[in-house]
Amino acid sequence: MKLSATDFVIHYRPSKCDLRPHLLMQGVESNPPSPYEEVLRELGIRHEREHLDTFTDVLNLEDSSLEDAAVETLRAIKNATDVIYQPGFKAKLSYKGKEHFVVGRPDFLNREGDGYIIRDVKMSRRINKKDHPEIIQQLSLYGWLFQQAAKAYPIRLEVFNGKSEIVEIEADDDLSVMNQLGEIIQLKESPEEPYSPVGWTKCNSCGFFDRCWPAAIERQDVALIEGVDQGLARALRDRGVTTYPELLEQFDESNLSEFQKPHGQSTQKVGKRAGSILRMARVMNTGQEEIINPPELPDLPNYVMLDLEGLPPHLDELDKIFLWGMQVFGENPGEYLAAQAGFGSGGDKKGWEEFLVMARTILNEYGDIRFVHWHHYEKTHLKKYIDRYDDPNGIAQQVLGSLFDLLPAVKKSIALPLPSYSLKVIEEYVGFKRSQDEFGGTWAMAQYIRATEAGDQELRHKIMEQVLTYNREDLAATWAVLQWARQI
Repeated sequence: MKLSATDFVIHYRPSKCDLRPHLLMQGVESNPPSPYEEVLRELGIRHEREHLDTFTDVLNLEDSSLEDAAVETLRAIKNATDVIYQPGFKAKLSYKGKEHFVVGRPDFLNREGDGYIIRDVKMSRRINKKDHPEIIQQLSLYGWLFQQAAKAYPIRLEVFNGKSEIVEIEADDDLSVMNQLGEIIQLKESPEEPYSPVGWTKCNSCGFFDRCWPAAIERQDVALIEGVDQGLARALRDRGVTTYPELLEQFDESNLSEFQKPHGQSTQKVGKRAGSILRMARVMNTGQEEIINPPELPDLPNYVMLDLEGLPPHLDELDKIFLWGMQVFGENPGEYLAAQAGFGSGGDKKGWEEFLVMARTILNEYGDIRFVHWHHYEKTHLKKYIDRYDDPNGIAQQVLGSLFDLLPAVKKSIALPLPSYSLKVIEEYVGFKRSQDEFGGTWAMAQYIRATEAGDQELRHKIMEQVLTYNREDLAATWAVLQWARQI
């Protein structure tokens, strides 16, 4: 078997999954990369090229095969070459009586004194074991491979991160590296598919979603139950409970509340969540929704639907909102309003200021009105932008005071036979239809990045029109769910 540093990425991204390495080893095809993944790849290549261009004298091995690169890398180390780009390493590893090949190609070897620094280039901005364990594992493996090839330790391990900062990495020890490789070997060689609990957030951006998700629904996987996290799903499986009918057969609220699930290095009881979990298992089993309480909704003639589209911190150092979408629905509906961040310098502040003007217009016209959103993203980022650019006329504070998060109101009032309370899942349940085949938050990010990169103004406008359509339909979907909730 050939093992590489890429195996760690496969194991952990887009989220940790023990099944994914096994499926790829078995030759199971995944979906092609999403537009978002393609954009990330393009940005990563550009980021790496820009860093490469900062060096003047480089031995470039990127076009060499692994075999040739491994030979050339050893020769370059012996010749004390200053910078080696895309070096190659390979080594043998004996694990449980079998011999495997381990290979790796870090981005750079940079000479310092009598030794070498191993440096990888990443788009990520937070390089640590919590956010990106796979990066630590990759660099640690490169360090081990360097030792096998050069018979010396690298001076240190580094990452040139998404903020163009050089971050030193504390390497895992050799035993940890061997254990990590051993885990990958076991997953790949497992005679049966390793169990990895499904989850909407975990799975919906994975290339194997279309394979794993329908299969989980077909087998009535206990992990589909809202409130059953990964640790609890595994603990229940160890108990012999793999489906929601089995959960209902073997547990009541009393004994499920006492059931222990993993929590960090210890365990904890399921506790008060037991009743909610069993209720969700019941509706999943029957396929029938269950009213808990009438939803607590503001009773007004008009409502503003609010939805923001933004870039996460690892793609934009400002954690930028590039589109502030609003529309009034109800007895006196209004036009769709979209404040867009500019593409150049000062564009982020421009988008914020346009949003405040539009929000003030709505508040002046409608007076007592609520800004309805789904989940906490809008509230979180309103507060961030008040801190970032201030709120001189108090408009943002008025919006903050008028926010209404529809998600918790729905979750508290009705148990739905659905594996997620994502807006995209619930809007389909209530019968909302979109006009676009492709949509979603990550899709919108990818489109915005492409628009930013586009030099052709006509192309940029065409791309952003698609994003605006997606945002406008997000608002309409939120209104559709609100109307549905008002009838409960």
